[in-house]
Amino acid sequence: KRMNFKVILFGLISCLAVIFIIQNVAAVTVNIFFWQLSLSIALLIFIILAAGFAAGWFWRSFLAYREAKKEAADIQKELRAG
Repeated sequence: KRMNFKVILFGLISCLAVIFIIQNVAAVTVNIFFWQLSLSIALLIFIILAAGFAAGWFWRSFLAYREAKKEAADIQKELRAG
């Protein structure tokens, strides 16, 4: 039952993505410093979303690493003291 919901949800999101891509095939020119890119609006939005997702994932990984490092230092301090 739960698997059916996931399949239906995935299918719905896929259909919406296809409709979005079909409606946004117009090319736009993006200027980044000295470079100039020409690509579709849909691809540009996908790249921006992917970059945001990657940045968030890396930031969360960094915070988790920093927290684990702090916990390990606290445990070592307790072992030395105790």
